Amino acid sequence: MRPLTILPFALPRIYHEAPKVKFNFIPLQHDQLASQLAAQGADLAICRPTAPVAPLQSEILGRVGVLCLLSKQHPLANKEMTLQDYQHYPHAMIAISDGVKALIDQALVGEPERNMVLRAYHLEAALAIVDTMPLIITVPADLAYLIEDRHNLVVKPLPFQFTPFDYSMIWHTRCDHSPAQEWLRSIVKEECGRLIAKRVEDMRLDG
Repeated sequence: MRPLTILPFALPRIYHEAPKVKFNFIPLQHDQLASQLAAQGADLAICRPTAPVAPLQSEILGRVGVLCLLSKQHPLANKEMTLQDYQHYPHAMIAISDGVKALIDQALVGEPERNMVLRAYHLEAALAIVDTMPLIITVPADLAYLIEDRHNLVVKPLPFQFTPFDYSMIWHTRCDHSPAQEWLRSIVKEECGRLIAKRVEDMRLDG
């Protein structure tokens, strides 16, 4: 399974209903998605696809946005962040898939390059340096909400127009009628879908 920042919200229910279930999260490779699901043993991917996924199966979970995280000691912590700020300060991109990065890059076409110092799947890499430099961390919105208070960070909106995107869960047809897989997909859809719907309402993404 490919880790997703919103998946932790589904894990309590999953382990409550199936205490002995075991997960192995692996990085998703968009150009190898079909192979990962068909031949490499992955059961489920959760992402924004970069291309049509047929003949794989898929179901949309909901719309997801992107936000920024700053240290409370950051020069912009108590100020509005401008596009120039976003481009100027050292920048980290965390848990942003290739598909979502492509959307961000598209929104910034024609703008100067960002000062990108780090791109990683896991937040710990950025947390290790967030107090040593004025880092701007771009993350999926739900990760921002999840860790804002836990790590004493400040959430900021992107300083440019960005259209929220659909996140989907994707699986191979071999998993279609497996009772265990159907159970897992139903919980992921219900729990993550509920969370996404709440964020859509909170962020007014449907207006």
